[in-house]
Amino acid sequence: MSTGIDEARPFVPVGIAVATVSDTRTLEDDRSGNVLAERLQAAGHRLADRDIVKDDFDAIAARLRAWIADPDVDVVIATGGTGVTGRDVTPEAFQSVFEKEIAGFGEVFRMLSYDKIGTSTIQSRATAGVAGGTYLFAVPGSPGACRDAWDGILASQLDYRHRPCNFVELMDRLLEKEAVGA
Repeated sequence: MSTGIDEARPFVPVGIAVATVSDTRTLEDDRSGNVLAERLQAAGHRLADRDIVKDDFDAIAARLRAWIADPDVDVVIATGGTGVTGRDVTPEAFQSVFEKEIAGFGEVFRMLSYDKIGTSTIQSRATAGVAGGTYLFAVPGSPGACRDAWDGILASQLDYRHRPCNFVELMDRLLEKEAVGA
């Protein structure tokens, strides 16, 4: 089987919420959130919501839980707070709500990033997981990191036509355990 876009399959748009984790940014000056919002809409997806969330564990986790409970949100992409300073708590907040971690996301993100910023990529704690049938991705807060994550990973994995596999084709199966136990 070849890799890439299978034009014989239909494009399936998904609802994506974008969060920028920051104590200083606003929607008016949020370049990183703009990169994600512009790219996901240009790809044909729906911007389900957008928010600025303070660098605070409880605030981030609460925002994630609200979006996980929202049937219009299939995917959350957060930018910011993935470094190693004391205020960087995005990965911990994400991990507190994960049902399953997608470890490969952070690994591939750092691999792509290495080609651009070298060993500085080890300072990124990009992460991903699934909770309540919603995909959750956290990437660093720079516009470049957002471009790398979208262009290098998310654009294809959130495209139903991408072969040999993608996240969209698994969406209806993310809650299988809940359905079986119900």
